[in-house]
Amino acid sequence: MSSILDEYEDSQNSRHPVQHSSRLSAANIGITHSGFVNVRLEEEKPIFNKQRIDFSPPEKINHFAVCNNQLCMSLGKDTLLRIDLAKPDQPNQIELGRKEDSRVHKLFLDPTGSHLVISLSTSECLYLNRNTQKVRSLSRWRGHLIESVGWNKLLGTETNTGPILVGTSQGIIFEAEISASEGSLFNTNPDQYFKQVHSLEEDGKPAPVCCIEVERGPESKVVIIATTRKRLFQFVGRVAEGSEQQGFSSVFSQNQELLPSFQEFPFNMGYSEITFYTSKLRSCPKAFAWMMGNGVLYGQLDYIRPDSVLSDVQVWDYTPDIDFSFNKPISIVLTQFHFLLLLPDRVKAICTLNGQVVYEDVFPDKFGTLKKMIKDLAGGLVWIYTEKAVFRYHIQREARDVWQMYMSMNKFDLAKEYCRDRPECMDMVLAKEAEHCFQNKRYLESAKCYALTQNYFEEIALKFIEAKQDEALKEFLLKKLNNLKQSEKTQITLLVTWLTELYLNRLGLLQSDEGKRGVFQETRDEFRKFFSSSKHKECLYNNRTTIYDLLASHGNVDDMVYFSVIMQDYERVISHHCQHDDYSAALEVLSKHCDEKLFYKFSPILMQHIPKKVVDAWIQMGSRLEPKKLIPALVNYSQMGSTQQVNETIRYMEFCVYQLTVTEEAIHNYLLSLYAKYKPDSLLLYLEQAGTHASYIHYDLKYTLRLCAEHGYLQACVLVYKIMELYEEAVDLALQVDVDLAKSCADLPEDDEELRKKLWLKIARHVVQEEKDVKKAMNCLSSCNLLKIEDILPFFPDFVTIDHFKEAICSSLEEYNQHIDELKQEMEEATESAKRIREDIQEMRNKYGVVENQEKCAACDFPLLNRPFYLFLCGHMFHYDCLFLEVTPHLSTYKQTKLGELQKKLAAATQTSKSRHRPAPKEKEEGGDTASLGKESAGVSREQIKSDVDDIIAFECVYCGELMIKSIDKPFIDPQKLEEEKSSWL
Repeated sequence: MSSILDEYEDSQNSRHPVQHSSRLSAANIGITHSGFVNVRLEEEKPIFNKQRIDFSPPEKINHFAVCNNQLCMSLGKDTLLRIDLAKPDQPNQIELGRKEDSRVHKLFLDPTGSHLVISLSTSECLYLNRNTQKVRSLSRWRGHLIESVGWNKLLGTETNTGPILVGTSQGIIFEAEISASEGSLFNTNPDQYFKQVHSLEEDGKPAPVCCIEVERGPESKVVIIATTRKRLFQFVGRVAEGSEQQGFSSVFSQNQELLPSFQEFPFNMGYSEITFYTSKLRSCPKAFAWMMGNGVLYGQLDYIRPDSVLSDVQVWDYTPDIDFSFNKPISIVLTQFHFLLLLPDRVKAICTLNGQVVYEDVFPDKFGTLKKMIKDLAGGLVWIYTEKAVFRYHIQREARDVWQMYMSMNKFDLAKEYCRDRPECMDMVLAKEAEHCFQNKRYLESAKCYALTQNYFEEIALKFIEAKQDEALKEFLLKKLNNLKQSEKTQITLLVTWLTELYLNRLGLLQSDEGKRGVFQETRDEFRKFFSSSKHKECLYNNRTTIYDLLASHGNVDDMVYFSVIMQDYERVISHHCQHDDYSAALEVLSKHCDEKLFYKFSPILMQHIPKKVVDAWIQMGSRLEPKKLIPALVNYSQMGSTQQVNETIRYMEFCVYQLTVTEEAIHNYLLSLYAKYKPDSLLLYLEQAGTHASYIHYDLKYTLRLCAEHGYLQACVLVYKIMELYEEAVDLALQVDVDLAKSCADLPEDDEELRKKLWLKIARHVVQEEKDVKKAMNCLSSCNLLKIEDILPFFPDFVTIDHFKEAICSSLEEYNQHIDELKQEMEEATESAKRIREDIQEMRNKYGVVENQEKCAACDFPLLNRPFYLFLCGHMFHYDCLFLEVTPHLSTYKQTKLGELQKKLAAATQTSKSRHRPAPKEKEEGGDTASLGKESAGVSREQIKSDVDDIIAFECVYCGELMIKSIDKPFIDPQKLEEEKSSWL
């Protein structure tokens, strides 16, 4: 007993059950037409796997019940065995204590496995709760042979069943309730109440209630299904929310006015059994199967239907080997796709999809006759027992071959649903669906399915071509293309090219048919969407030459332009518009995509036809265009074009010069040439705005001078001469225009008085000799202070009287006298200044300072008189070496270097002086004279060096002078010596 779940014994005894299946055998290894490789290395486990429980009952098994992993069986005459399958090693055996003549008729176990009702052949009933050892009698049930119980799945608990339905052998349906509690002092029975709610008949006589089931549907709907030997009854009603505890009387009362809904079959085998399939625990059943005399009635349960919940009902007729005389069916169990039929010596599995027997398992005779088959919803196991043994079936992957059945029934959606995780099966379903659609002339659907299969591409394509179904072929190719990987470049190229050809052929046919303009437009939109797909962009770009050739061969200009835009081949688009004289469209493409190279290429032809729009586009492009590269287009049509083209050219050049501030000489020269030829008024204005400084001028002066001279613009020439600093030429040319202009030119050479005087003399000569205007000539004298009356007198003719110059001559003489007086005063001031300087020098020679013997150095605080020192007028006194150290860090690099050199020279001069003071052993008289001269020379040199050193270090007091002021922002300790200073304090 301890190994009831853990240890199993294979009861097949070398007898394998018959499997009716169309699956490929394990030995089939090869490549099918679909391209999948099917390899089975080991035999698949059967769907229905039988195992015998390692359990030998001490007495024969009379009845058996299992639910929610709770197993109960009646053994021998008076024993009840209970086993919790979660604890199989802890069986519980109870003695019923019944009378000698009574035997167990049936066992009924509720869905929770908590309540066990034991129906006795003496029309008595016993009750046993899972949590107790005491068997209690149901006194209210006495006198009725119980055939079926309909449990309450909604309200049933471990201690209370809630309202339940009970069917008897006399066709009466009772409503009852059982409670496991002990009750009150006056009511110790577990049965709370027991009342009749309905009765069933067959042929006018009471018929036993073989099965009864209670289910709850949506919207408080209650469905009660009861069966007799050859009838199936349905009771459908509604129970108000909150009134479920009141029972099912209202459901039967709602059906009393109408005849009960039932289905009847003619043959009666003495009993019937109904079973249900529930996909999830505690959910409503989805399907049913009723075993009766004529066969098995099975179908779906539809709780939405108002009258009958049974739908898609079919009848499976018993096979010829089922003979009621000795081989009558005993029990039935329903699974998702099969129902299992229990016969005295075997089990048959019938597929509910096609009614075929797919499994048959024959039991050995040594186990005895099969008694009953039960399904435990909690574990999904099917249990079978005989008097000597217990078996159970594991149902594994029941849906694995369902796809084949649905496929054979042409229910392809359902077939695909059950083989999603098996690509080789999915491929077969898709191929079959595609073939089915093709045969029924649903070519587009067929193409979509074929595209998802692994069938040979050429075979399918030829199939559509032979059927002349270009649309289906196109759909097939599109689907195939979408399923390809990016790495399959060759296949993508082939399909893209083929699809392009198909689209073009289709468009060509539709374009010639005026009645199909709508279809034509839809096809064109689809074609352009195909071109625009990002997935195919790389392929289209790499093979754009081929696509262009195809488009050109079909004469499809519009789509070629569209394709060019998609490929960003704007040069081809613009060329197309220009060839068709659609210059505005060409410019629109240019402006939209802002490609500088295309602007340079197409501007000449566009400028010829739409100059204003072109210039507007150029201006909008701004600095992205190089104006120099646009000059060829401008020059060509400004010379031979209309006035509008010339004006637009000038407008763009002015934009470049004034807005973009272009400095390229070619642009400015070209603008000047346009001004000179077409807008002379703007020429002088441009030159004046350009300025007179050569560094600010961006045009060629010589070219501009030649240009102005050719067109006779003398004033502009004068301006150019002025910029070139050719003042004589400027004055000469200005005199031909205006004397005032010449005067403005004459004053320009400010640093060259001789040239200015020369230029003014030219003006005076012109005024006197050419204009013969004495008064104007006199004005020249007042305009230029360099000219005197004597300079211009030679220009006057001899017959001119002095009266005209009297005032000028007197003015000149007065200026001379005034100038002489100023010179005398300056001489007197200079003499007085020299006298004061000599007095200051004499005074400085006699100036002195007194130093006491206790005075100390301001730097080192040591006595001052011990070493050479400096005394400043401010009173600070420093040793020579202390002052040297104080001043040196504040000197510039140049002065520090110079001071170092002077120090070296001073040291060398001192050494030379000492060596010359030593007496020589043999010194001639002449040598002594030479040494004397050398000493005098060395002394002078040394004094000069010391003077230079003093000028550097003693120029001013280091504490009171500028050096101290300049050092105010410098740190007290040099940053480079900071670490060294820190370490010295440690």
